[in-house]
Amino acid sequence: MIAPALTALLLAVQLQSVTTGPVRIHYWPEQESLALRVAERLEGTLEFPGLPADVLGDSGVQVWLAPNPEAWDSLTGGAVPEWGAGVADPDRGMIVLPTYDWERTPPHRLQTTLRHELAHVALQRWLGPARTPRWFTEGYAQWAAGEWSPESAWRLRLALFSDRTPPLDSLTLDWPVGEAEARVAYLLSASALAYLVDRSGERGLRVLLERWRRTADFDQAFRSTYGLTMGQFEEDWRAHVKKRYGWTVILGQSMVFWAIAAVLLLVLIVIRRRRDRARLARLRATEPPDAPAYWEHPFEDGPEG
Repeated sequence: MIAPALTALLLAVQLQSVTTGPVRIHYWPEQESLALRVAERLEGTLEFPGLPADVLGDSGVQVWLAPNPEAWDSLTGGAVPEWGAGVADPDRGMIVLPTYDWERTPPHRLQTTLRHELAHVALQRWLGPARTPRWFTEGYAQWAAGEWSPESAWRLRLALFSDRTPPLDSLTLDWPVGEAEARVAYLLSASALAYLVDRSGERGLRVLLERWRRTADFDQAFRSTYGLTMGQFEEDWRAHVKKRYGWTVILGQSMVFWAIAAVLLLVLIVIRRRRDRARLARLRATEPPDAPAYWEHPFEDGPEG
């Protein structure tokens, strides 16, 4: 839960802000160039899959760029894990991003992290008071922000290979608090959303969200949209994950990798040998002969003077 913004720390400095559509970005004076760049890149990117274009509404979203740990703790109430890259409070319509630790939120990831948090706000505003399973809201935010990628799939493969993946129902009831376990949970959530979209496209996701909003019952909306109970979906999804990202895939891809590497190595060896033979031929062509021509004929006496 994000703490109220009007604290002594915030009142002690002259905050500034910039607005893009329904998003208002608050920043400290030394962050002006960063805030303007973030605002510029937000333009035209405030629509979210399966949700209406105006889902963020007239009330807007307040984004705070925290320039130091003190501001971060003041805005978030100190309740966010130290590895957290951002936090959203959909009820307040507030987002806080730590912009002082580039290992936590690298510059090239800041825009993606902001879209992730905006997706949380957009989803909850559309659903209203309906309860959202943690795996779904985190999976949706990652998928909508474009965070599910081939690199993510590889991390999930490694997690499956080391048997560190919790069941999907545990992601609903007990979200991990440790960094390593939480990152695996995020990967599983994103893969579940990607699997849903692969099955029915964005249209199916839109129908699910519309029925969920109308009934405020996730299980009922899910069953009427996909014809599956959550238990059946989890069974299908787990089979899909193991088949697509399991250790047999790693082994198969490893074999392909080493086969390609072996071919490349052979090609390099052939090229090296040809180059060495050509170099040796050039050296032999320029070295003096074993028996020079002037050694093969006896010296003749010149005419006597």
